[in-house]
Amino acid sequence: MKTCQPERVSLAGMKLAPGRTGLAWGGAEPAPKSHRSDLNSLNMAWKTSSLMQMYRFLLLVILFLPHEMTSSVLTVNGKTENYILDTEPGLEESLNCAVQNHTREEELLWYREDGRVDLKSANKINSSSVCVTSISENDNGITFTCKLRRNQSTSISVVLNVIFPPLLSGNDFQTAEEGSDVKLVCNVKSNPQPQMMWYKNSGFLNLEKNHHQIQQTSEYLQLSITKVKKSDNGTYSCIANSLIETKTKDFHLIVKDKASSVPIEPIIAACIVVFLTLLFGLIARRKRMMKVSKYSKLKSHLNKSRELAI
Repeated sequence: MKTCQPERVSLAGMKLAPGRTGLAWGGAEPAPKSHRSDLNSLNMAWKTSSLMQMYRFLLLVILFLPHEMTSSVLTVNGKTENYILDTEPGLEESLNCAVQNHTREEELLWYREDGRVDLKSANKINSSSVCVTSISENDNGITFTCKLRRNQSTSISVVLNVIFPPLLSGNDFQTAEEGSDVKLVCNVKSNPQPQMMWYKNSGFLNLEKNHHQIQQTSEYLQLSITKVKKSDNGTYSCIANSLIETKTKDFHLIVKDKASSVPIEPIIAACIVVFLTLLFGLIARRKRMMKVSKYSKLKSHLNKSRELAI
């Protein structure tokens, strides 16, 4: 049996016979029925071949679908999206990264911020865990990221949210002269951020225009006092009120009398002048005394000589 290959049939050699509406070959009589049957068979064979090619293509797509179109998914502690992990100082947290929908062995990588975490060989394939120990306030906001080694754009991240009460620090004692400017800086570290305020001598601080100024950031609360006065003496309390705990730190300000502004250079110059004057005076006086002493000795010697002559 010969297999017929579908061919494109051209109408270039066909024309209508006179008085007929059907197609005629080269202007002759209409094509015989046997020839029409061959054309139908050819058409059906072409359609069958096209369908077979389509079925083959779909079969190949289905066979290779898991390898080419299905992507691996990473999870950390069962979560498929980046998330924030609430924790506290002193706790220990375990992060387990696993590959889902994988069709082969996948190697995993862990990063702490931009630094890569060293993993044992048995803790890399398809599943990998890291343990964050001795969590402290400094770990707040740190990001851990798990990635596929062969395609590092496939990744998932966990951000540590370390919750802790306010930690306050600063210079406890300050001394200033009247008329000088003073800054009391209360450093704060807390999560969540606290509400902060200044008190004076256990009461509300009355802010005076052009005399007091308060500046606050996420890291400190600052009280600036322009041209301090004796009335600014006292204990200033920095109060941080968070949802966890309220903390207080005291700052003691001592205002001293303004020192008299006497110029030192003229005094030193005057002292030098007085010293030199006294020195030259003493030298001149010594010279006169020596002259008088010599004259007295000479006169006494002459008197003795006269007495001996007589």
